[in-house]
Amino acid sequence: MTVITRTLTVETRGNCHVIDITQDVTRELDSSGLSNGIVTVFIAGSTAGVTTIEYEDGLINDFKNAWERNIPRDIPYQHDKRWGDGNGYSHVRASMQGPSLTIPFANKKLVLGTWQQIVIVDFDNRSRSRKIVIQFLGE
Repeated sequence: MTVITRTLTVETRGNCHVIDITQDVTRELDSSGLSNGIVTVFIAGSTAGVTTIEYEDGLINDFKNAWERNIPRDIPYQHDKRWGDGNGYSHVRASMQGPSLTIPFANKKLVLGTWQQIVIVDFDNRSRSRKIVIQFLGE
């Protein structure tokens, strides 16, 4: 088994900004020389998450609206009282989404569904530079 670790930096806009990184992960897999195994995608930070989704405008809007219904921005958060930065909701959303995702790959291809893309979601209330760690375990 071989472990290969790569990093990406992505500029985000905050406010539930969804970015498709499928091609980035695919490019890193292609350059890894590995054929079969798993890849973990991890976003460093406590106000962003990783998932898969069908990356199309309608579903992206539905996804954003679902977060607003379930973890709204406009209610009081204890975090905001302590730190005054107004992003308590983004921490809660990110913890519910999760910071990582593991995807198998076989025959040098990610094993994703036809309409399944890998995305990062920036829940914070401002733009950020996000570090994404991509780690391959395979042969």
